[in-house]
Amino acid sequence: MQRQGQLGPDGTPESAERPVRQPPNRAQAARTTGAPPRPPLTTRVVSGVKDVRGELRKVAWGTRDEVVNYTTIVLVTLVILVSFVFLLNLGFSRAIKALFGL
Repeated sequence: MQRQGQLGPDGTPESAERPVRQPPNRAQAARTTGAPPRPPLTTRVVSGVKDVRGELRKVAWGTRDEVVNYTTIVLVTLVILVSFVFLLNLGFSRAIKALFGL
């Protein structure tokens, strides 16, 4: 604890007060670091929307037949899994009722 500054050389507790660090103001931080100022919010939003549209143009979209096939597979799988969980729930609930005589 002495190395951390909590104890003095004679073993007594040190009560040196630490200075409170103030968070930097964004404008002051930009001026002191030499960073360019941030553009206005509307400019950043418009730029973000343009970037998203550009990325969506690069996406390889599936054909209508592929989408229908994949949707059918997902729905069938969903029905099978929901039925399985329903049957497990039904079986366990009947077993608990039989066990406790309800």
